[in-house]
Amino acid sequence: MIKEVLVVEGKMDVVAIRKAVEADCIITEGFRLKPGTLANIEQAYRKRGIIILTDPDPAGERIRRFLSKRFPEAKHAFVPKAEATDNDDIGIEQAKPPAIRAALEKVRTMDWEPKDTFRSADLIKNGLSGSPEASARRAKLGAALGVGFANAKTFLRRLNHYGVSRDEFESALNRLEEEAYE
Repeated sequence: MIKEVLVVEGKMDVVAIRKAVEADCIITEGFRLKPGTLANIEQAYRKRGIIILTDPDPAGERIRRFLSKRFPEAKHAFVPKAEATDNDDIGIEQAKPPAIRAALEKVRTMDWEPKDTFRSADLIKNGLSGSPEASARRAKLGAALGVGFANAKTFLRRLNHYGVSRDEFESALNRLEEEAYE
């Protein structure tokens, strides 16, 4: 059983999660976030902690940003977009149990005083920005690091906010390169 309460968007997300792990969940019902729902999230945050596990789409990111500001010590888990997509539908409910478990194994906490470890030049140098393959490379690296898929600007912010170390980054990049040659 996962100690923290998972915050997800919909009922079908809960169904998918329960196939993967034993965990309590709170449903946001999209961006509606009724006062009662926010009160439940607040209570869970204070008593057990929460893990935000929203869909890897713009609406899910909007909910994540809102909740992150309101609950700054919340943990974050990201299912890669490729593993949360089925029949042209994107969401946690589309993810298979191994993808959900992998995301929960790579939970990160946002640091509101981010490190200044990574810069735009790091993304460009490593083909994560400014190249035709950049988006696909960020998606793969984001999955490996547990920070999810994002555009270059958001990806850079996540690297610095979620405590990714230089060694972790380099190691994941090396694995990415090795996989490309296999």
